[in-house]
Amino acid sequence: MKTLILGGARSGKSAHAEQLASQSNKSVIYIATGWAGDAEMAKRIAHHQQQRPAHWQTVESPQGLAATLLEQDGANNLLLVDCLTLWISNCLANDCLAQEMAAVLDLVPRLQSELIFVSNEVGSGVVPLGELSRDFVDNAGRLHQRLATLCDRVLLVVAGLPLSLK
Repeated sequence: MKTLILGGARSGKSAHAEQLASQSNKSVIYIATGWAGDAEMAKRIAHHQQQRPAHWQTVESPQGLAATLLEQDGANNLLLVDCLTLWISNCLANDCLAQEMAAVLDLVPRLQSELIFVSNEVGSGVVPLGELSRDFVDNAGRLHQRLATLCDRVLLVVAGLPLSLK
């Protein structure tokens, strides 16, 4: 099963992903894409770490997501990637998004693990003024569309309520 969970900031998408992972009978490997570039982000990361069950393995992967997915792949594993939009930001900042995105999209159909991808739905707001912001929104939208075709299930979480899109 491959699942894509989309939602706005603080929509409950991560909590829903973690609930689905907890209900599986698989070894959960939490792939965290954020990095603590400032004190506020460090606090957010610490909060997320405290929320996760202690028996889950955590792998930090702000870039190189395809390599991380491949390293952690296994028929008895559930790989929970939280979140793709942080990963997109990291890759844009390091000018490696095109290669990274192609590698992930090529790899997803071949993985044995159950997958849960979490990402912010950013295409429902106003068009950003800056070029970098527009590039981010465009790439997030393209990635979501491509992943939605590869995933068995796509959910949109609003106010903590999951809506099935696929």
